[in-house]
Amino acid sequence: MKLTYHRGTIVIKGDYSVPNTKWDARSGCYRSQALHYRDIVEYLQNSGVRYEDNVLDLIPCPELSCTVQLREYQEKALERWLLQKRGVVVMPTGSGKTILALKVIEKINAPALIVVPTLDLVRQWKEELRRFDTPIGEYTGENKDLQALTVSTYDSAYIHAETLGNRFKLVIFDEVHHLPSGGYQQIAEMFASPFRLGLTATYERDDGLHEKIPRLIGGKVYEVHVDDLAGKYLSSYETRKILVALTDDEQREYEQYHDTFKKYLASRHIKLRSPDDFTKIVMRSGYDPEAREAILARNKAERIAYNSRMKIEKIEELLNRENRTIIFTRYNDMVYEISKRFFIPCITYRTVSDEREEIFRKFKEGTYPALASSQVLDEGIDVPEANIGIIVSGTGSNRAYIQRLGRLLRPRENKLAVLYELVTRDTKETRTSYRRRT
Repeated sequence: MKLTYHRGTIVIKGDYSVPNTKWDARSGCYRSQALHYRDIVEYLQNSGVRYEDNVLDLIPCPELSCTVQLREYQEKALERWLLQKRGVVVMPTGSGKTILALKVIEKINAPALIVVPTLDLVRQWKEELRRFDTPIGEYTGENKDLQALTVSTYDSAYIHAETLGNRFKLVIFDEVHHLPSGGYQQIAEMFASPFRLGLTATYERDDGLHEKIPRLIGGKVYEVHVDDLAGKYLSSYETRKILVALTDDEQREYEQYHDTFKKYLASRHIKLRSPDDFTKIVMRSGYDPEAREAILARNKAERIAYNSRMKIEKIEELLNRENRTIIFTRYNDMVYEISKRFFIPCITYRTVSDEREEIFRKFKEGTYPALASSQVLDEGIDVPEANIGIIVSGTGSNRAYIQRLGRLLRPRENKLAVLYELVTRDTKETRTSYRRRT
């Protein structure tokens, strides 16, 4: 029996049928997703079947050693993962997921690919990996340099999975909740890497796709929560909800748009029980003018609630030069308004890398006591320490809420982190707030 790798699959030539394979009549052999390589090898070994294994074509790798020291909970996570050398570790932002990964790489001592969602994280990971005395590779749209330790984006790993899939013994998925999205799961399916580690602060997804992760890289092997580490390894923290009111003009406009949306639901006997129900209305808006009008009215009502004038006044009360404050909003126009009103820098998807780095540097130095941002800071960017967060608006996503809280928890002596949540009373935003905090 002979095993080879071919464009994201394992080709099995021989007289035996093994689990997780299908007969490929065109090739005259059995074939399997590369995902099942480890299971196929274990099956053949346990069955006493002699075979020739030509699947892995590993990048030459030196002895990998680094001097990082693990905390108690990181040691437990490492021990749990090493039992199967597969699975996901869930730890809060700022608790040292990258440090844990470095120790995993040292233990496996073999070529490793780290897959991350953004180019900012590519650069951050490359800096951390320089603790190993070996060149660090990058495989992205900007650079195609394969080394024993290489960092890639999800996009590039997906595009090139069929050629990269047998070059690494270990694959690490940072922010692993991205893996089940769209075609990204094909990265795991087309990689033969027998050892797999997922890292995240927020495992569950609102759409339930996290249930696919165990098949792709293994299930949760270790989880520690913010409250388990706060006050010792992370800053102590409080969350405070502040209710604000709409102005009279805003209230009239909000009710007008909200009533338009409600009347459409009533006329079509539609009840919104889940996000899927709302998606169906969006799809109907493509051919139903009334559905389109209802969606537009609903969006306008939402913007009024999320961007209410009283929130601006409340921000003014909370800003203090002695604190390092990050202001989070859902909409870019609100980011720009806050920036102009309070003369503080802002970061959006339009902010170029060099400008963002300068803003972070001056924020860390204290030159800028505050900065405002839309959702680009929710994950994937290493934000300098802050002790005050203000959520002006956001989605009902629990993941985004946890990520924003995590931006405040990097440990500092005598530091109490406070996350304020500004919510417009008597609007749908109160339900949004409840969902993300539950």
